[in-house]
Amino acid sequence: MKGIYKSETGRLAIEAFYRKALERWPVAHEQLRIPTRHGDTFVIACGPAGASPLVLLHGSGTNSAMWMRDVVEWTKQHRVYAVDIIGEPGLSAPARPPLRSNAYADWLDDVCDGLGATAASFVGMSLGGWLALDYAVRRPSRVVSLSLLSPAGIGARNQLCMLKAMLMLLLGKFGVRKAMSAAAGKSAVAAPLAQYLTLIFENFRPRRETPPVRTELELKTLSMPVQVIVGAKDAMLHAAQTRERVARLLPNAEMIVIDDAGHMLPPQTARVATFLGRALRVTA
Repeated sequence: MKGIYKSETGRLAIEAFYRKALERWPVAHEQLRIPTRHGDTFVIACGPAGASPLVLLHGSGTNSAMWMRDVVEWTKQHRVYAVDIIGEPGLSAPARPPLRSNAYADWLDDVCDGLGATAASFVGMSLGGWLALDYAVRRPSRVVSLSLLSPAGIGARNQLCMLKAMLMLLLGKFGVRKAMSAAAGKSAVAAPLAQYLTLIFENFRPRRETPPVRTELELKTLSMPVQVIVGAKDAMLHAAQTRERVARLLPNAEMIVIDDAGHMLPPQTARVATFLGRALRVTA
């Protein structure tokens, strides 16, 4: 099986850019390596050591650098653990077990055990939202709350759009920028982020496996506080279907649709912080 990078040179370039970005992490932090059954996992830990744990799971084709603008606020009430997902362009192992398996729940068991977190709140973006949702379905006692940003797994993916995106990624910088524009919708992509994403997708092989959609029964079993935020113009996921299923199957969830947003949402730092604080009070 081919590796997740197109070349060793590309891997080194992506990692060098990432390490440079981590030098600008805005709060005091530790960089940890947690051994798991699927390889070592890189975690950025920050915030008060005794505070309630919060696990952050980024989207596909990215890494924990995406949370840099959020952690200043979220560390006010949490011990934050930004986790690089295995098989993605971060500093964790390149393993990619099948999504249709218990493997990622086992992996998160190992990560949380290594961090000493018997239960945690979770914030996940896109693929990270799917992983957090999968963990909540399989390990509900370990999930205090779920905040899901443009999550896969509730509404179906737009397969035609995903196919177009995969084809565009084969066209070098021009194709990467077109795919990025389609994902962002009307949201502006900051120049440093655009530069980094272009570097990643010129040198990285994204997952081709479609994240499974959770069944109605699985969603109905979720009893922890849930927040779901989607962009109405998400070209990658069916936002209307996500909204309908959340309203019908998770009637107590906080469902937010941002009218002009695509898959890449504008900053949701304050909105997520408010939800996390409320969820902590409810579950205390």
